[in-house]
Amino acid sequence: MVTHGSPNRRRSATPPSLEQQRDRQAQHRLAVLRDAEEVTGNVALNCRYYGISRTCFYKWLRRYQDEGLEGLRDRSGKPHRCPHATEPDVVNEIVYLRQYYHFGPMKIKMCLKRYHDIDIACSAVYRILKKLGMNRLPAAQRYQRHDKRYTRYEKQLPGNRVQIDVKFIEPIGLPEQTAAATPVTGTLPKRRRRAK
Repeated sequence: MVTHGSPNRRRSATPPSLEQQRDRQAQHRLAVLRDAEEVTGNVALNCRYYGISRTCFYKWLRRYQDEGLEGLRDRSGKPHRCPHATEPDVVNEIVYLRQYYHFGPMKIKMCLKRYHDIDIACSAVYRILKKLGMNRLPAAQRYQRHDKRYTRYEKQLPGNRVQIDVKFIEPIGLPEQTAAATPVTGTLPKRRRRAK
């Protein structure tokens, strides 16, 4: 009877890390280069078999000759410089307005235009905030509707927390008529009722 291992022993099913994936990829590329050199001797045939272009093959070969196995690893596609990037001073102003005044992109744009004469789009402000992880304010600093800002509560007995202020105003009537104001025809104007 053959046993293939204890049922209590479990295999670790953790996925390979990013470093391990890069190592495997570099080893695969090295195998492609060696296969072309040692087995086939034909670069075009080897590239067709592995489904890569000859440009890619020669790029790998050049990197391997210059840097060794490290040159076969994947590199970042980030550009070395970006001429249209927002200047650091403007980014600092955006961060300051967000941290201390909790302004949104539209209000930040208006403040920069009005006080610093900096013209920047709302979408650019939002992209900068998102890149820095500041696009969402904490729950305590977010805008709340007026009907949710105040907590309504009830008391056990009616009238427990009621305060009424009353102001009494004297009735206002028509001013007293003088003899000069009486018309010649002799009909007096109708007097209004006194109103509060």
